[in-house]
Amino acid sequence: MGLAGNAAIVGAAQYKPEKYQTAPQMFHLEQVADLAHKALTDAGLHKNDLDGLVINGPHFHEASVFVPAMAAEYLGIEVNFAEVVDLGGCTAVAQVWRAAMAIEMGLCQAVLCVIPARMAPLGPTEDPAWMAQAMRFGGHSTAFGAPEAEFDLPYGHMGQNTGYAMIAQRYAAQYGYDKSAMAKIAVDQRFNAQYHQDAIFNGKDLSIEDVLASKLVADPLHVLEIVMPVAGGAAVIVASKELAQRAKKRPAFVTGFGERLSFKSPSYAKDMTVTPVAEAAKRAFNMAGLSPKDMHAAQIYDCYTITVLLSLEDAGFVPKGEGQRFIKEHNLTFKGDFPLNTHGGQLSFGQSAAAGGYSQVIEAFDQISNSAQARQLSGCDNVFVSGTGGVMSEQGALILQGG
Repeated sequence: MGLAGNAAIVGAAQYKPEKYQTAPQMFHLEQVADLAHKALTDAGLHKNDLDGLVINGPHFHEASVFVPAMAAEYLGIEVNFAEVVDLGGCTAVAQVWRAAMAIEMGLCQAVLCVIPARMAPLGPTEDPAWMAQAMRFGGHSTAFGAPEAEFDLPYGHMGQNTGYAMIAQRYAAQYGYDKSAMAKIAVDQRFNAQYHQDAIFNGKDLSIEDVLASKLVADPLHVLEIVMPVAGGAAVIVASKELAQRAKKRPAFVTGFGERLSFKSPSYAKDMTVTPVAEAAKRAFNMAGLSPKDMHAAQIYDCYTITVLLSLEDAGFVPKGEGQRFIKEHNLTFKGDFPLNTHGGQLSFGQSAAAGGYSQVIEAFDQISNSAQARQLSGCDNVFVSGTGGVMSEQGALILQGG
């Protein structure tokens, strides 16, 4: 059971990552319309082709309920399939496979998958200081009755940095921790970013020494091993095989997917060194009838360097505990023998909130459609993509293949 590979990404749009202080402010509905127009233009399709919509939640500025209906009305379309996905950094991957599934079920022919992530203008009663205060807790809930409010936050487990550092510490205790190998992940991806003109760190080289000399944020994680949040936004068009034949670019067919939610807080993980992507990737590869060795590139969600290491191991690219050796022995740049995050990853391209996960999805599409310009791989047909939400809490995997 699974996908037959009859739905494909045929167009994409992505805002250039920018610092929040200087990025344009746009209502989320405006961003949805703008990104939809850009993605449709990229695909060579028309607004009237759209009959499906998958959008993000719950941080849509203009509404907290009935978001798909509001967005569809604003776009001037009527849809046969609508979905709201709330999986943090896994949202992009999750949106794509849901769209592909709806198309293969015959519900629709073309789905707009979109996440606006630029700041919207604040109203007269909206307090930016309060919003900043709420962000300090990261993805943790402070609501009365939330387990995290009682059992995590009072003990200093706030935001993402502490959780990922805890996972890294546990990995170090069990398998050892090579700081230079971990830094090399960021360095190789920064090399790739020098060939992507929209990357936030384009024009800024990086060395292993730079990473290790940067500020220690939460032991063992340095600031240059952690993504810099930026404003942005992204959208893709997922379409049927019939529509894909009309598209301007080579389509990237969705032939496999997997999704796994194992916990909300890593405090409750059975084993913090075994992540949900292990099951998600296994399902995706089995569905596509492929294996890790068949991939021509891996676009792995990289909010932290430790995320990349664990995802590489658990997705089956390298045995558990041997990832750091693998990283040191291989060239992870687009010019190397194991192309990883060929756009620079979110560590160097930039992480635009939940839309950050689309940077990996769109880079996979760019490589397959031969649109990656200076960083283009030769003969790129099969790409693995992962998404990660929370603190390694919810993960998804896609197998994309050129048609």
